[in-house]
Amino acid sequence: MNIRALQLGPIDYSRRFELTLDTEWNYEPELNMSDAEYDFALIDRVLTDREADILARTVRAYSLFIPDDIALTERMEYMMRSRCGRKIAREELPSFLKEQLPDYFGRPYGEKYDPHTAAVAPGFQGRVYWNGFTQIVMEGDFGDHMKQALYWRGNIPVEAGQAIDFWLEYETEGDIGIELQIVQFVSGSVASIQKAWTFDEEALRQPVTIENSKKDGPVFVSLNARGKGTLRVTALHDRYSRRGAGSFLPGGRRIVAGNREEIFAYLDPADFKPPLCVYFSGYKTMEGFEGYHMMRRMGTPFLLISEARLEGGDFYLGDEEYETCLKNVIEKAMHELGFTPDQVILSGLSMGTFGALYYGSMIRPGYILVGKPLVNLGSMARAERIERPGGFPTSLDVLWKQYRRLDQAAVDQMNQRFWDTFDRTDWTGRSFYIAYMIEDDYDAAAYQELLSHMQGRGAKVIGKGLHGRHNDDTSGIVTWFLRQYRRVLRDDFGRNPA
Repeated sequence: MNIRALQLGPIDYSRRFELTLDTEWNYEPELNMSDAEYDFALIDRVLTDREADILARTVRAYSLFIPDDIALTERMEYMMRSRCGRKIAREELPSFLKEQLPDYFGRPYGEKYDPHTAAVAPGFQGRVYWNGFTQIVMEGDFGDHMKQALYWRGNIPVEAGQAIDFWLEYETEGDIGIELQIVQFVSGSVASIQKAWTFDEEALRQPVTIENSKKDGPVFVSLNARGKGTLRVTALHDRYSRRGAGSFLPGGRRIVAGNREEIFAYLDPADFKPPLCVYFSGYKTMEGFEGYHMMRRMGTPFLLISEARLEGGDFYLGDEEYETCLKNVIEKAMHELGFTPDQVILSGLSMGTFGALYYGSMIRPGYILVGKPLVNLGSMARAERIERPGGFPTSLDVLWKQYRRLDQAAVDQMNQRFWDTFDRTDWTGRSFYIAYMIEDDYDAAAYQELLSHMQGRGAKVIGKGLHGRHNDDTSGIVTWFLRQYRRVLRDDFGRNPA
C-alpha cells in the first residue's frame, strides 16, 4: 500500500504533519522532476509556466491538490483542469494528509470469489447446484432466523490501516432475507477475533467497506439467510478501498445496472485535444483497469473500460440496460471533451476486441484498432468441446449466462447477436486496424468474416496475420497494435506519441 507523494512549496509538510508510514514523501522546494510518476501531488506555491506544463504531463489525474489560498496563473488553471485537480482549504491539510492521503496508494487490487469457492453450511437440507462458474443456487427452507447459509473458503488478508470494499452479486426469489457477515481474526489465529461486521440487505445495495484500525489479520466471510425460496449467488468481490476517491484508480467510476452487474470507467482528459482513445480491458482475473500506462504514454485523452463479471470478464455483453449504460459511458466522455465520432478510437486486445467492435457498431468511431479479434462467441464456446478442450472454459459460462443453454441453437444465436449489430452499421469512411492469429483456436474465422461483412461498405481495413494459436504470440500482436496506434495519432491527428 505504498504511496509516492510529491510536494512543492516553502515548507516540508512531512516534518510538520503526521503522515502514514507507507508514504514515500518527496519534498522539492524547486521542481526537479525526471520521468518519475507520483501517486499524489500537493502544490503549495505559484508555479512557473514550465513547471505547470511538466506537472500537466506527469502527475496522475485526480491526484493533484492545491491549497485554496494559492493564486493560480493561466498555466496552473490549465494544469488543474488537465489533471482534474482539486483545491483544498489550508486548515484542512493536517486532517487530509492524515486521513485521506492513504486512499491514494499506487497499486490497486481486486479479486472475485467465484461460486466454486463457496461452501454450503452444514445442516442445510435443500437443493444445491452450480451453473458452471456463473452461480451457486440454493433452494429450500433456510429457517426462521438468520443463520449461516454458505461461506467462502480462503480468508482475505487485511493490513493495519487498510480498508476493503465488498460487493455481493446475488438474487433471491420467495420470502428470503440475507446478511453478509465478516469476521476478522488476529493474524496467525483462527479463534481470536479482532472485530466483526454484519451488513443487511439495505446496506448491500451499495458496496460495503470494512476498515482495519487495529492489527494485521485475515477476514472470514459468510452469508446468512432466513426464509423459504431460492438464493442465487454469482460472486463476492473484494477490492482495496479508496473510501470514495475512486474505483481502482483515483477518479475511477463505477456504474451499476439494475441486476447488480458493474461497469468500471476511467477518463483522463490529458490535453483535451482529439482523439479520445477508448481501451477495453482484456480477460483478467485480477480486477481493475488494463492498459493505464500504455494509454497514458499516448499523450491523448483516454477512456479505460473494464468489467469483472464471470472469470476474467463477460465480454461486455449484458441485457439492454447494461449495454445502454456502457454505451452512455463512451458518449458521456465524448460529450465532456466535445469530440465527434470521427475523433474517437475504440480499441482492445482479445476479450477487449469484442467490446471495441460491438460498441463500435453503436458509436461509429472513426477508428477501430484491435488485436486477436473475437466476435463469434458462440463458436468460441463450441470449440471448447473438441477443438480446444479445457483451453478457455469461461467461454461456456459466457454462452450459458446469455441464453441458459449450450446447444447449437444458442451457439448460432450468440454469433448472430454480434453480426446483426455489426451489419446494421454504416461503416462508410471508418478505418479498421486488425492484427490476428492465423491458426487462432478461439475464433478461427473472425478476421475473414469481418472482411466479408465489410466488403463494399466503404471502410478501410489494414490487417496483419501472425502464425500461431490465440495466445502464441501476444507480444507480436501488441507490438503491431502499438505501432498502428502511433501511426494513426501521427498521420491523422498530427501527434508525436511516445
